[in-house]
Amino acid sequence: MTGQRSDARRNRAHILAVAEAEVAARGAQASLEQIARVAGVGSATVRRHFPTRRALLEAVFKQRVHDLCERAHVLRGERDSRSALVEWLRELLAYSLAARGLADVLSYQPLQDRPVHGEAVQGEAVQGEAVQDSCAPAISAAGALLLRRAIDDRTVRADITIDDLLVLIVGIALATEHYSDPAPRADRAFRLAVAGFGADGA
Repeated sequence: MTGQRSDARRNRAHILAVAEAEVAARGAQASLEQIARVAGVGSATVRRHFPTRRALLEAVFKQRVHDLCERAHVLRGERDSRSALVEWLRELLAYSLAARGLADVLSYQPLQDRPVHGEAVQGEAVQGEAVQDSCAPAISAAGALLLRRAIDDRTVRADITIDDLLVLIVGIALATEHYSDPAPRADRAFRLAVAGFGADGA
């Protein structure tokens, strides 16, 4: 039994490594069939470890999201609360551009999971669990800490919500990710947006 569990863990780790490479190359719509082929396993094996495309993407980006949450806690100690918030949002945008597919994970429009080789989609049975363990709530909670401090310091408008800011970042990332060099365009859009959420609305 222990050997079977070890094999399953190795299988999962191997599939995840292949998935990371495929997502980096092709973004959130990376083919599950291609991941299975490259990993040398059947599509059913991929689905057993990752019942939906979103579950796979959540696993791919888990460490990146953890790092971003840790970064938010570090920046919370900065004296300038507005600059800390802006710096964190800039890093979130940079992560989203560098890690294709992360913006899809953070978006509020669920990805459509398609059956693999005629297999029924299994996402519905685990939807509640997936939402609970999702990357998006973790990012939202981390960013909310920085936003609350900036609002309390009156350096950011009180009507701004963390949802507003995440929609902004996701929107910029998705709008620019297909450019050959998205970073300059994304940075300009970000700077234009930041100029509009100061406390004075200027």
